[in-house]
Amino acid sequence: MSGHSHFATIKHKKGLADEQRSRAFSKLAREITVAAKAGADPTANASLRAVLDKAKGLNMPSDSVERAIKKATGQGNEGQLQEILLEAYGPGSVAILISGITDNKNRTLGEIRLILSKFGGKMVEGGAVQWLFEQKGEIAVSRNNQNKDELELICIEAGAQDLYWEDEDNLSVYTTPSDTEKVRAALSQKGVAAESSGLSWIPKERVLLPAARETTEKLFEALNDQDDVQGIYSNIIL
Repeated sequence: MSGHSHFATIKHKKGLADEQRSRAFSKLAREITVAAKAGADPTANASLRAVLDKAKGLNMPSDSVERAIKKATGQGNEGQLQEILLEAYGPGSVAILISGITDNKNRTLGEIRLILSKFGGKMVEGGAVQWLFEQKGEIAVSRNNQNKDELELICIEAGAQDLYWEDEDNLSVYTTPSDTEKVRAALSQKGVAAESSGLSWIPKERVLLPAARETTEKLFEALNDQDDVQGIYSNIIL
């Protein structure tokens, strides 16, 4: 089974302390605002529905969610939010894609370059790294003491294209981008609840770099702490 290193929230590494939770809410608010630009009705907007489910899973206050949706049609800086996808190499030539949402691209680029250089990485021109990845739908589910083989079979029957165990209890279910919602609904019907779902960048091949592991983890955590970063994807096995 193919896999990837995905540090969108470092959800499998550490819990959310108050400061981390506040940062997560801020990032989710931006994601909600961007998604809501395609329509404020989650029943007709799968992207918005997915991020709202994520917000619910983190117990994001409902008033914060409502404000974020309203900003999608508002004025000021909120209306200037843009999505970015940056390409970089980390320590040991680890390939990295960094997705983000920002209202000041130049500021964000400068801050991310500084973080990368601190840990032996560098930003590269567009296309230099992205070709090593492919975009897929990703649905995160928890085992909840269920037999691994049984859970994998349920996911395959629901239409999963590929599976990857992040650890002993957390499974990433991969689909084609267009099938993400369909597979998510099929899993729900089979009693498997999704903790989150959305599009992710999955490496075509993975590398094991023990010498770069510790530094890479520190780099990912520093990137995740940057306010505009939404997701971090790499081809290293962590």
